Amino acid sequence: MQNNLVSIITPMYNASRFVAQTIESVLIQTYPHWEMLIINDGSRDNCVEIVERYLENDNRIKLIHQPNTGSAAARNNGIRQASGRYIALLDADDLWDSKFLESQLRFMKEKKATVVCSAYRRIDEDSKEILQVQKVKLVVSLSDMRMTNHIGCLTGLYDTKQFGKIFLKEELKSIRDDYAFWLDIVTLAGVAYGNQEILASYRVLSNSTTGNKKKLIGSQFLFYYRYQKLGIIRSVIYTIYWGVLGIRKFNTNTFKKVEYNGKI
Repeated sequence: MQNNLVSIITPMYNASRFVAQTIESVLIQTYPHWEMLIINDGSRDNCVEIVERYLENDNRIKLIHQPNTGSAAARNNGIRQASGRYIALLDADDLWDSKFLESQLRFMKEKKATVVCSAYRRIDEDSKEILQVQKVKLVVSLSDMRMTNHIGCLTGLYDTKQFGKIFLKEELKSIRDDYAFWLDIVTLAGVAYGNQEILASYRVLSNSTTGNKKKLIGSQFLFYYRYQKLGIIRSVIYTIYWGVLGIRKFNTNTFKKVEYNGKI
């Protein structure tokens, strides 16, 4: 484990439209000690060719290939091969501001924290800002996390020093796997801290379907009921609470695509 190194885990599936922008947002980081592990999850477009161009110019970027098995398996593949003390998850269509790593590491040190997150903006396919900035709680407790995921996946940073590497639950089939990941970490750490700076951009796509939303509601209920074992009544109440928050969070007809990344 390299003590000052951040390992950035990026699953990639047919991401040719946006992956270059994501890589560029990492290349401009003011904190230079990072590695970016891009896991090609059986892509069928030309995103591999795009990434390979970057490999020629920066050896901090690594490309890993695997058959298409979903984002959870891809992230785990990257985490297993990560060399850094710190783990960050950045999807292949999201963006970091240039000071993301510098600010989050400084904030983590100030709070003596194991896990931190930050506020972030929402952008569309053309990288134009939409909706309202997604704010973050100053302190995220375990009870907060049990009710809903307060850690935007693209903003989370985890220090592995105390608890070692944590892996995603592949049995969740890439639905709610990122929620489970951050919940598991907060369960160990006891608390997460929210940096109030806006440090990242979460890309909202417009090709989600009604069927996907219905499927996600069911998955959310089962996550409470089966994964957290909260019982039927609490699981129903928490699912309703999650749904109300989702309506407030996405108060538009535009929703994030969930088939692969499962980020809603």
